[in-house]
Amino acid sequence: ARQCVVDLGIVRRRKVDVAADIPARRIADLPVELDETVGRSIRQAEQRLARRMVERYEAALARRTSGPTDPVGHAADRIDHDLVRRIATRERKEATEANAENGGENVFAMMRRLGRAKAGLAADYAIQLARSAGKVVFFARHVDVMDAAQASFAKAGIRFSAIRGDQTRTVRQKQIDAFVNDPEVAIAVCSLTAAGVGINLQVASNIVLAELSWTDAEQTQAIDRSHRIGQTEPVTAWRIIAAQTIDARIAELIDGKAGLAARALDGSEDEVASSADVQLEALVALLTDALTDGPSAA
Repeated sequence: ARQCVVDLGIVRRRKVDVAADIPARRIADLPVELDETVGRSIRQAEQRLARRMVERYEAALARRTSGPTDPVGHAADRIDHDLVRRIATRERKEATEANAENGGENVFAMMRRLGRAKAGLAADYAIQLARSAGKVVFFARHVDVMDAAQASFAKAGIRFSAIRGDQTRTVRQKQIDAFVNDPEVAIAVCSLTAAGVGINLQVASNIVLAELSWTDAEQTQAIDRSHRIGQTEPVTAWRIIAAQTIDARIAELIDGKAGLAARALDGSEDEVASSADVQLEALVALLTDALTDGPSAA
């Protein structure tokens, strides 16, 4: 809700309050088909992750001393959803970015592999936008995804700036200034975590989200680098979604959490979701789907 501190002269305006001052914004999902071999490998990795959770679920049922144990593949309304959430919570606690980087198979690894698989497709779309509609902001989470995109831009003869977390303040500002002021610099390649706040990129009205955020807030912060007071054009954020993968489920969860966040800002008691919430819900959905569909899905 709106907060005012009169004595200090501070007024925080909700996004809805300033909407009339800024052109419209929209989020457009672009489903993409991954290379057949890569896509199959990613889906198999998802199945292995689901199978591991199914095995834990079944083992927990077997340890119970009373009550019937239902076989995998029963109707969704007979699934023990409390147990599903406990299994997913355990998986989420054990999953770390470090494990993903070291070849572990968890929810972080899934999203990292998806980012790599989508990098070239997302870069190609950013190139099309830059050539047809003007400057583009390209957001990614992982360094290797940014590297792959930059290689695509260089190969296509597209000049770009790079805004990353490991830059000094001077280098960072130089990159921002080049994108904002040099008409030949067509794309700003930005880290979701490093460039999501504190910079003004309103010279661009098209944003490519090559990798999904873990929260609606992070996604909104990225879009708001362009969608801010002073922007004169409608802003479109193009989310690149890998079809038939957990990517689509994550996008749905982010959109669902966005509704909760909006109600919270309007004064309801709903809590704004954290990144762990989305990761947990993705695992819950993955396990629930595997239990519902039966052994062939897991």
